[in-house]
Amino acid sequence: MVASISYSPIPIFDLGPLSLSLHGLFAGIGFVAGAYLMIREIRARRFDAAAAQSVLTWALVAAIVGARVFTIPAHIGEAGYSFGDAVSIAGDYSILGGYAGGVIGGVLRMRLLAVSVPVYLDAAAAGMAIGAVVGRLGDIAIVEHLGSETTFFLGYAIKPGYDVSPQHNALECTVETAIDGICGTYHHTALYDMIGAAVLLGVLLWLSRVWVRRHYGQLFGLWALWYGLQRFFIDFTRLGAAQEGNRQVIADSVMGPFTGSQWGALIVAALGLALVGWSARRMPVVSKETDVELGAEPAAASAGG
Repeated sequence: MVASISYSPIPIFDLGPLSLSLHGLFAGIGFVAGAYLMIREIRARRFDAAAAQSVLTWALVAAIVGARVFTIPAHIGEAGYSFGDAVSIAGDYSILGGYAGGVIGGVLRMRLLAVSVPVYLDAAAAGMAIGAVVGRLGDIAIVEHLGSETTFFLGYAIKPGYDVSPQHNALECTVETAIDGICGTYHHTALYDMIGAAVLLGVLLWLSRVWVRRHYGQLFGLWALWYGLQRFFIDFTRLGAAQEGNRQVIADSVMGPFTGSQWGALIVAALGLALVGWSARRMPVVSKETDVELGAEPAAASAGG
């Protein structure tokens, strides 16, 4: 038997009149973890923590909206897809769309507060990475976002009796229909994404301390470039099922040679690369002196009062 990962999923459960899924719970915890890292960095560099908290509030609301809205382009033109599907809160949600919405909302608030956008974006970079790490724990727990069938050792094997995420109900089987005790083994894309985001988190935290020639804005640009490319390549494990129209495995639509998520990921990566280059040309190198010029409280003033 080919090695694979297998564990009993934690299904969606009822809490009174509400249905609770670990997907949403860990997404919320991931946001809190990311917000903590951002606020910690802002305070360490003596920027306005109250402004950062206001930015995060706007970003949270915009992220929820973006996670829903940015899935719509991938479904436009599908047979039977209507305006009601587009505005329904029961539709698809995208982590990339959530990131996009959160960044747009956060930047808008930064502009209204007249704080330095590159400074606050850089402070959020590690938080964006840890948000994916923690958020994916919920997907892994309920077994969501599986890809095509695989023999890869990190693939997820569904066994008889497993109650996986509702989007994969058709992949479940009985003891009688299982082959060698397994219903099938599929790419565990949420796990792949969590591992990649964890590595990215470590790299960002390390670079924030040792990258002495870093320009303002480059840390956030690097996050976008890395995470966009990461999602682009990981989603090749889902492309085959999407091209076959296998909706019991993947709900993504195919747009030309790639899935909608892959196109979104490429846009994120391209914007990240552009920001890294623009910052190198237009922004100064990060320093305590320039921090003060951009709105940080001087160390002497902080110590005195």
